[in-house]
Amino acid sequence: MPDRVVDYLVGAVADLGITQIFGVDGANIEDLYDAIFDAGGHPAGIVAKHEFSAATMADGYARSTGGLGVVAATSGGGAMNLVAGLAESYASRVPVLALVGQAPTVLEGLGAFQDSSGLAESPDAAALFATISRYCARITDPAELPAQLAAALAAARGGGPAVLLLPKDVQQQSMPTDSGAAPGVNSHAPTERRQRTVPTDALASPELDERRAALRRVADDLTAARALGTVVVIAGDQVARDNARAELAELVSMLDATIGVAPDAKDVYPATGPGYSGVAGSMGHPELVAALESASVCLLVGTRLPVPTRAGLESALTSRTLLSLGVLAPYLPTAHAPSTDLAADITWLLGQLDPAPSSSSASTPTPLPVPETSGPGLRYRTVVEAIQTALPARADIFADAGNTGAAVVHHLRVPEGGRFVVALGMGGMGYAFGAGIGSAFARHDATDGRHRTVVIAGDGAFYMHGMEIHTAVEHALPITFVVFNNNAHAMCVTREQLYYRDRYSFNRFHTAHLGAGIAAMFPGLPAHTVTEPAELADALHHSFTAPGPAFLEIVCDPDEVPPFLPFLSTIESARSSQ
Repeated sequence: MPDRVVDYLVGAVADLGITQIFGVDGANIEDLYDAIFDAGGHPAGIVAKHEFSAATMADGYARSTGGLGVVAATSGGGAMNLVAGLAESYASRVPVLALVGQAPTVLEGLGAFQDSSGLAESPDAAALFATISRYCARITDPAELPAQLAAALAAARGGGPAVLLLPKDVQQQSMPTDSGAAPGVNSHAPTERRQRTVPTDALASPELDERRAALRRVADDLTAARALGTVVVIAGDQVARDNARAELAELVSMLDATIGVAPDAKDVYPATGPGYSGVAGSMGHPELVAALESASVCLLVGTRLPVPTRAGLESALTSRTLLSLGVLAPYLPTAHAPSTDLAADITWLLGQLDPAPSSSSASTPTPLPVPETSGPGLRYRTVVEAIQTALPARADIFADAGNTGAAVVHHLRVPEGGRFVVALGMGGMGYAFGAGIGSAFARHDATDGRHRTVVIAGDGAFYMHGMEIHTAVEHALPITFVVFNNNAHAMCVTREQLYYRDRYSFNRFHTAHLGAGIAAMFPGLPAHTVTEPAELADALHHSFTAPGPAFLEIVCDPDEVPPFLPFLSTIESARSSQ
């Protein structure tokens, strides 16, 4: 019996070495799950509780493996629920393949349930997903699938989602007997970072010559600027994507540079490494600002320097030579060298530079001073520093945006060998729950040892997508969910106070006891609540040493201001004007 379209797709995903397809089942995608069953669980089908979280699982899987994540969803509301998750992957250039079921072609425009063909005033899924993907195609004939899949994979590997829209009747059709393997599909294990088997210099082409010329200009500008003063490097998350940490460290050493990291790139350079001056931008450290103000040149590596990364640095950046190496040019004017392989291009750059005498040493960045608060529960810094002490080796950290995320970005040091992810592309609340689960599937039994995943989020994020804990429980994943519960959307509370005269609040919640609730929902799951500092160390120990999932609620003050530069600057301006 010839393979169906869905059998072909599942086989192609398996040939890529991808071990899970994340999604939510439904009538117009159920044939794909039937093919997953027939394939014997290679890849496994992981059913999430919401398509947003399924998309973020694929995103987290891709970020932790350096490979591709795959998400599957049905038509209608299921497809629409993917949008926010795929938008995050699009903004953050994370390679994800989305397989999206559609109503049968014979019913398009004829009132089919969940029709999104764009006909007869139905929503147009192709137009919608085209705005948040690098590639989007509706498959109408099995014969076109190999080429469309190859194009989708190539686009996703370039950085971002690719979407294939799959009508139900097309999914069920047989593939042509001569279709073979999908072009561009090749076998590699996603849990291993890709290895460069062909030296970049061996790939002679006009494009390579142009890239090399741009790199030479960066090398020449670096050499000239170093004669005038010191160098500051700001590194972004492309360093992690390209597995270029060792090369970055060698570059920092050769330049005898000071280095800061973007908020979403805390794992690309060790906090104990020479020249480390903390995080850049709105959640950053004053040492990096001081270093940049006294430097002659700033080299950006793998970051476009978006607002959260450059906040507080603008005046210093405009008066310094600004150089860049990365997949896309920064938002500020720079001398830019494009790079889709930072490891290879930094290695080439090192060969063009003379080493500088080393004078840099490790230092501990100074935390931003925040106003004292007298409300209930624990303080952000107290909790994050306790988490730091208790973290297991190689722990992977997924932090949600908001006041909690700001505290984590500012205070937490990432364990050696661990990943750190915070979603700043779209900043969707609840991202960390799904993304952490996706990463845990890929990393819990990695070749470098067992990784425990730690999700750190606020209660607002928990209310949105925290029930994905059910997925972690179902699969007994080694993951700890740490929820800072201040019974509020605390960042919105802070904004009400600072920018709207504290006249009202729409963002304070009725008191809820999350630890007790989770314990009741999932008997046997280790669930703890901490209300006093003396309880913290023991609760963290039990939460991090559990063999499977664990949940930790930490009661906090909704009125505490986090280490977030825009808030602190507003407070300081108000004090100065009094």
